[in-house]
Amino acid sequence: MDLEELGTLFGDGATVSESAGGGRFTRPTVDVPPGRWASALLTARDSLACDFFDWLSAVDELPDGFTVVAHVYSTSLFHGLLLRAVLPRLAPAVPSVVSVYPGAAWHERETHEMFDIDFTGNDALDPLLLPPEFEGHPLRKEFVLASRVAKPWPGAKEPGESEHTAGKRAPMRPPGVPDPSEWPGGRV
Repeated sequence: MDLEELGTLFGDGATVSESAGGGRFTRPTVDVPPGRWASALLTARDSLACDFFDWLSAVDELPDGFTVVAHVYSTSLFHGLLLRAVLPRLAPAVPSVVSVYPGAAWHERETHEMFDIDFTGNDALDPLLLPPEFEGHPLRKEFVLASRVAKPWPGAKEPGESEHTAGKRAPMRPPGVPDPSEWPGGRV
């Protein structure tokens, strides 16, 4: 099925493109509005024979919001499909797809826990990986990586920090770590 036919199959508001990479790893990518998320996965299962649910996750597209992504595959026709929906930063939510692909339950729980994205209709979004007392959503880009402030990154030395050179650059905080003076409550 070509990209134009896929666009027609997924209906109004859907856009279809081809993933980068080329060759046998190229996958059609279908972007759908958030309200059509579950129906798009149902279309992939019923109309494209995508009977294998591979994975579901999200990407923090700071400051624009989040992109929820799912990969499904047809074990009989040997083709895969990426489905995406862009969600707003405030109150991100899409319909649950557990009724379409029961294996999505854990993926929705993990994505909810790590990004605070709601999957409406899934009443079992209990914590999966983090302890109950954990506060925050660690895969959001604004989540402060306190361990990087408390303990320096053990990677390679910065240019000029070798014992064989005289110059030394000022220490830098890793990406995603704000100045401790900007933290609520001060330094950790």
